[in-house]
Amino acid sequence: MSGGVWGPFEAIRGLRPAGVLPQVTPIRRLLNDVSTEPDPYSAAQAALAPLAAAIRPGDRIAVTAGSRGIHDLVPVVRAAIDWLRAAGADPFVVPAMGSHGGATADGQREMLAGLGVTPDSIGCPIEATMETVVLGNLSDGTPVHHDAVAAKADGVLLVNRVKPHTDFHGPVESGLGKILAIGLGNHQGAAALHAGGIPALGGAIEAAAKLVVASGKILGGLAILENAHEQTAAVELVLADGIASTAENALLLRAAGLMARLPFDDLDVLVVDEMGKDKSGTGMDTNVLGRCWVHGIPEFESPSIAAVTVHRLSNASHGNASGLGLADVIPASLLEQIDLQASYVNALTSGAGGARRSRLPMVLEDDAAAILGAVTMSGRRDWSELRLARIRDTLSPNELLVSPALLDEAAERFDLEITGSARELTDATGTLTGWGD
Repeated sequence: MSGGVWGPFEAIRGLRPAGVLPQVTPIRRLLNDVSTEPDPYSAAQAALAPLAAAIRPGDRIAVTAGSRGIHDLVPVVRAAIDWLRAAGADPFVVPAMGSHGGATADGQREMLAGLGVTPDSIGCPIEATMETVVLGNLSDGTPVHHDAVAAKADGVLLVNRVKPHTDFHGPVESGLGKILAIGLGNHQGAAALHAGGIPALGGAIEAAAKLVVASGKILGGLAILENAHEQTAAVELVLADGIASTAENALLLRAAGLMARLPFDDLDVLVVDEMGKDKSGTGMDTNVLGRCWVHGIPEFESPSIAAVTVHRLSNASHGNASGLGLADVIPASLLEQIDLQASYVNALTSGAGGARRSRLPMVLEDDAAAILGAVTMSGRRDWSELRLARIRDTLSPNELLVSPALLDEAAERFDLEITGSARELTDATGTLTGWGD
């Protein structure tokens, strides 16, 4: 909203909280023993070896893709396609995104392209539909939907990252069981499972995934684990009977230990440059923010952040601003990026997970005004003691720009390194400055 008519937001033009923002200094968290898989493609192919006996010549095998923010999604999917073809199968990719992409097949193809998954990059067709078949019902009567294209295939191979979920915690969170139960449930399936509320979602995913596995079409899943630098730490095969079960739970526990988190437990203001569906299903990872904001789910004990600002929506989100309500203040320019239909379809499908997170934060004129507003409302009377940190996104909480109060703390910690000199947080136009790297 850099110019033109602002409609009802015309009232905020010129509204600027008083104060001067502190300078910020770059720091980095030093991580020890960060395991990295140097060749995810080869690791994925090696992991698939136990499935060789299950592949028959000419089998049409559906391979899933759809989760955002996976560093090596394309090479792992390509490895699965190449391995299946070498084994005599006829592989193809199906989007496994629930209601994302505006709950349309074309929208999901577009989202896959934004993730780098195209027929050229993976070497096979992409077959997308919103149609489903119902494979059965949970004990409470909830129908379990399954992608109609995947249901007609001779087999299904899941590919997904295993990590802590942004809405709930339990033995099965974000991973193979979720992409099977919700991702391949398309819009109808995702909505049906979310309708029972977030506190029941973990159990619903587990039960639904096991029901689909019982259909006999699921070959297994390639589980991707990522380290605190967003790099692939491991690619492992989970056989069908381990999906949404003990084997997947063991990988979830490993993933939780690898996950990157903010190096400070107490902040007055967190400035997040960019949010988006390629960063987290909730735009900003709740595990990093320490905010869940879902009725019936306990809040995190840490970190504690008084106010959060976010300043733009990633291009890969295609306007889906789900999770925007996790922020407290935004610049007006972010409003121009939002596709309300895509955002609200996602929020409605999420049920209780969308109620609070789909709210619009306070809107101020530009980046500087938004941050000043957050500082003003943070409860910190003496701004010389302000604990402010800036990150690129919640996938990257180990690289920060910090205010003087946090810099003093960082200088005394062995796990933090000061990597540059102080600079302004915003420029003369009120826009966030670059990182200078």
